[in-house]
Amino acid sequence: MSEEIVIRQTTPPGITLPFSILLLIINLVATLYMVGLIWMVQIVHYPLFNGVGEGSFIAYQKRHQFLITLIVGPPMLIEAFSSLLLVWNPPTGVNNWMILAGVGLLLVIWISTAAIQVPCHNKLLRGFDQATHHRLVRSNWIRTAAWTARGGFVVWMLVHVLSASTGV
Repeated sequence: MSEEIVIRQTTPPGITLPFSILLLIINLVATLYMVGLIWMVQIVHYPLFNGVGEGSFIAYQKRHQFLITLIVGPPMLIEAFSSLLLVWNPPTGVNNWMILAGVGLLLVIWISTAAIQVPCHNKLLRGFDQATHHRLVRSNWIRTAAWTARGGFVVWMLVHVLSASTGV
């Protein structure tokens, strides 16, 4: 008796995601990028401002503001836009309060940026000032804490989505 071995080649099915889950993934990536970046800024980048030297600080600060905008602007806008879209398109398993808490933290970040950090940077464009630098470093903990909490919330939302989709 001979046995036949049948080998079937199958094409993996295309990955399809509901729009709400795609939004959550985009939001997660942008948020976690910003969490990593804000910790680097808080612990390394801002504290090193006082080592630049008075003679070159203004040029340094101008260059800093231009370059940092290139790496924080797009992910901050993606994070904000995807967060707002999640309010109207919540994934299955995610409670509205989770999304609203994340949006609330995002508001804290944006308000802190506009009301505290940007004015500090603008003042530093006139030259290094120890008090302004100290305020920048100290006040940036607001954004560091809020982004870290947001990162936790977005990961938690993903866990809820995965739990809902697997029935766990």
